[in-house]
Amino acid sequence: MKTLKLLLVLLLTAGLFYALNTKLGSVPPLGKFLAPNQGIWQNEMTENHTDDLDLAGLEAPVTVYYDAYLIPHVFAENDTDLYRAQGYITAQHRLWQMEFQTRAAAGRISEIIGDAALNFDRGQRRKGMVFGAENALSKMQDNPKTQAILEAYTAGINAYISQLEKEDLPVEYKLLDYEPEPWTPKKTALLLMYMTDMLAGGDSDLEYTNFLRTFGKDRFDLLYPDFYDIIDPVIPKEKEYTDWMVEVPEAPTQDSLLAFSAQELPEPHPDNGSNNWAIAPKLSTTNNAILANDPHLGLRLPSIWYVMQLSTPEKNTLGATLPGAVGIIIGFNEHIAWGVTNATRDVKDWYKIEFQDDSRSKYRYDGAWKPTTQKIEEIKIRGNEVYRDTVVYTHHGPVTYDQSFNSNQGLEGYAMRWTGHLGGNNQETFLSLNKAKNYEEYLEAIKHFVAPAQNFVFASTSGDIALWVQGLFPNKWEGQGKFLMDGSDPKNDWQGFIPQEYNAHILNPQRGFVSSANQHPVGPSYPYYVFNDGYDTYRSRVINNFFRSKEQFDVEDFKSLQQNNYNLQAAEYLPMLLQEMKTDKLTPVETEYLNELKAWDFYNDIDKKGPTVFKIWSSELSQLLLDELENDSIAYDWPFIYSRYTLFRDHPRDTFMDIVETEDVETAADLYQISFKEAVAKLEDWKSDREDYSWGSYKATYIGHLLQNLPAFSRFNLPIGGDSGIVNATSKNHGPSWRMIVELSDPPQAQGIYPGGQSGNPGSKFYDNFVDQWAAGEYINLPFYLSKDESKNALYTVQLSPVQ
Repeated sequence: MKTLKLLLVLLLTAGLFYALNTKLGSVPPLGKFLAPNQGIWQNEMTENHTDDLDLAGLEAPVTVYYDAYLIPHVFAENDTDLYRAQGYITAQHRLWQMEFQTRAAAGRISEIIGDAALNFDRGQRRKGMVFGAENALSKMQDNPKTQAILEAYTAGINAYISQLEKEDLPVEYKLLDYEPEPWTPKKTALLLMYMTDMLAGGDSDLEYTNFLRTFGKDRFDLLYPDFYDIIDPVIPKEKEYTDWMVEVPEAPTQDSLLAFSAQELPEPHPDNGSNNWAIAPKLSTTNNAILANDPHLGLRLPSIWYVMQLSTPEKNTLGATLPGAVGIIIGFNEHIAWGVTNATRDVKDWYKIEFQDDSRSKYRYDGAWKPTTQKIEEIKIRGNEVYRDTVVYTHHGPVTYDQSFNSNQGLEGYAMRWTGHLGGNNQETFLSLNKAKNYEEYLEAIKHFVAPAQNFVFASTSGDIALWVQGLFPNKWEGQGKFLMDGSDPKNDWQGFIPQEYNAHILNPQRGFVSSANQHPVGPSYPYYVFNDGYDTYRSRVINNFFRSKEQFDVEDFKSLQQNNYNLQAAEYLPMLLQEMKTDKLTPVETEYLNELKAWDFYNDIDKKGPTVFKIWSSELSQLLLDELENDSIAYDWPFIYSRYTLFRDHPRDTFMDIVETEDVETAADLYQISFKEAVAKLEDWKSDREDYSWGSYKATYIGHLLQNLPAFSRFNLPIGGDSGIVNATSKNHGPSWRMIVELSDPPQAQGIYPGGQSGNPGSKFYDNFVDQWAAGEYINLPFYLSKDESKNALYTVQLSPVQ
């Protein structure tokens, strides 16, 4: 009996030992995770220290002053020392985030979490994410200066990784039970590709093709026009192009429609965009140009941005960096300021491919069989065997969909042509902007930028303001790229690119301001083909109307505009609904909600109830209007809200008003009432659980941890107004990821805020210390040290010294 008990104890001990040291599904190995000497307890920390250290490869000492916000102000004697230090410091605070994002870009998440991520990884490989990153890296390495800086940045990161002990690892490594691998310049290229996919990875060609096939060209043009008359474009309509020597390809005759109905890869968030604007001195109360920028991205912790000051004797710049990329991405120096918004351009097209046989070694092109290139992707899966996926490449690009992935079309495939694959030295753009002193140097810097296309806003202490829509844009024939194209016909290929000097731009316009909010870039007179692809029309009109509303503006006006909650969509839409809706059959409860709407002033402030009623009602109304597009086997793309509004206004008896599942023939007025009653029912359900249906409570904005919103590492129920389509574009989990305002005085004065904190460590007080200020619409004065002498109030100082 004693022997049996002993064996039982040994077995239980062995089982417990195994369980504590093995990752079980999503549960980390609890023994290691909770161990006092190396587990999560080691991640509770403060940053009040002054440790100096030796950093291999430095030519001279580098001094880093951390201010009260944990913003590092880095003073180096030369560029390579500066960026080596940037790599080290960024890794010190954001290592897990930067490494995880590059693994995601490369389709390597299965290595960490197992086969649950296999389809995601296959999708990333089939999008050619590594292909694009390698092309970009090649372009960056063609420039010796960029290459030297990339290598210095890489060495700085690896110096930090090499000194890590297990107890020092960021907590996410402990949760997922893996360790960081060495950084490489390719990972920086992957990080930039991650951003390219986020900002220029969307398109609607396949959904549009489905719509065209189902409903026809007239119906398509009604709902998806090339241009809305209401648009106030990025480059003013008044700009003339008569002196441009432009050649646009002639559109070929299309013989037939090409069908497509497969399930597609997930698209980037449709609201990934931004606002930016700048005013000339004549519109400024201080006679200085002022610039603002707020990029709208997913709200995540750790934040996508990390603020730094980078200084050498040749330059001094401060702003938001992307952990994993070199230099300041959005910021200012002593002479200029710059910012970016996503440009509305179609830079991804799809081609139908016909393979010769099952080997897929050849495809039809120009009346012959052209050889393909095949790449075997080996996807390592934690706890399982390696998965091998063969991705076929054509001259168009990777065949993303074929019979083995999201399609069952036999010998057919669908290939992607994307500027994201072309590669460009985007790093050089930012490195040059960091040290630019005037408009000419700004213009020279942005010429390197290929994708994702951006609206680069500019202002200088000399009073210039400018905006360029910068990227590499295919020179398309009219209509090219809206729909799936026949990949065997050379006439459907991209016929060339728009010369950089003919990218739409404006310098010092008469109106005294420049602005962009992702709207259509140009008016109808722009000689190259551009169609409305990507964003609705509302934020841009509010911004431009604001700058037409009075003669002069100051920084407080800029803050007010960035926080502007005016819902132009509701202001244009709701009066028509209220006027034309039949109210004879409304119950007392429904009438009460209707009165709530009538009293609303169209501002999406947190204490208002009108925005909640309108949001639910307009959603229900759209569902009824477009019930024809509800189909599990065919993907469609909903038209912009402005299109739906004009359809209701101008075509109230259109057949789209008819509800498919009823025998009656409904009109717009019928839909208003039916959808309102359904909205009230949903509101009553909401109230039965939570009572308060004010906008802040209903929207419940949150910032989730990058790793599936880990509740303990996230922030919930933030009191902030706004919504998608509003200048303060803060929706449930998406919004202004960095707000910056720079007055181009001498020296420049800047304010900024982002929804996070400088540290990526949830155990640090600097992990989310900006969140409440951000939600309240507050800013911090960004401390810009003109010299080391201004560092008296630093929280602490770190000296990085060459290894002796």
